[in-house]
Parts: sequence; structure tokens; C-alpha cells
Amino acid sequence: MNARSSSLQNHSVLRSLADFRFELRSFLCFSEQAALRAGLQPQQHQLLLQVAGAPENATVTIAYAAARLGLKHNSAVELVDRSEREGLLERIADATDKRRILLRVTRKGDNVLHRLTSEHARELNVMAPSLMAALEHVRATAHFTNDAEAR
Repeated sequence: MNARSSSLQNHSVLRSLADFRFELRSFLCFSEQAALRAGLQPQQHQLLLQVAGAPENATVTIAYAAARLGLKHNSAVELVDRSEREGLLERIADATDKRRILLRVTRKGDNVLHRLTSEHARELNVMAPSLMAALEHVRATAHFTNDAEAR
């Protein structure tokens, strides 16, 4: 492969990544604005989503939430504290290990989350074709680049 075709391929990958990042960021901006309209900080929405959407076998603790949100433990504690004060979630003692505190979404939190989930599902239905096309283009160009690098 010559330098010109390599440069064109790199530009194609960059353009694909930029387009995908734009589509993804557009959805994230929508999500942040929807949370704010619902009276939540965007991280509170994400916290509620992770707690409510945890697999049945998950132990939903602050450490679990911190890992799922990419936060440090102390930042997750502050987020949980604020959400608990606002009545969005509660801490409960683990029935099997009294030393452990679990997180659970309250009825108020569930109501807000349900409204936001409906809005997000509608928006994703609108955005899905462009998100999927951008992702497929990234996959195709990255795959092509990886094949060329393997030679």
C-alpha cells in the first residue's frame, strides 16, 4: 500500500469515527436535556437507570453504581446522597449480609425513570438508522484498516 492510499484510508477512518461520535453525542445531548426537563441532573438519570436496569443477580451497591457510571466511589456516594434526599432512591440493608447496603429506586424515581425511558425509546427509534449507519461505517473502515495493517 502506498502512502497516498494509506493517508486516504486513515482519513476515511477518521471521518467515520467523527460521524459516529457526532451521532452518539447527539443522542447523549438529547438524553441530558431530557433529564434536565424531568428535573434530574443527567448523572442522576444514569444512576437510576443503572440501579433499575441491573441484572437480577447483581448486588446493587454504591460500588456497583460507581463502576457502571465510571465514577470514583466518593463521587458515587455524593450522587446517591443527593438522589436519596430527593426521594429518587433509597438505601436498604442487604438481607443476606447486614454489613452491605443496597440501592433501590423509589416509586418517585421509578415514575421519572419510566417517563424518561419512553422519551429515550422514541428518540432512539428516530435516531437508530443514522446511529447504526455511522457505526457500520466505522466497523467497515476500521476492519479495512486492520486488514491492511495485517499485511
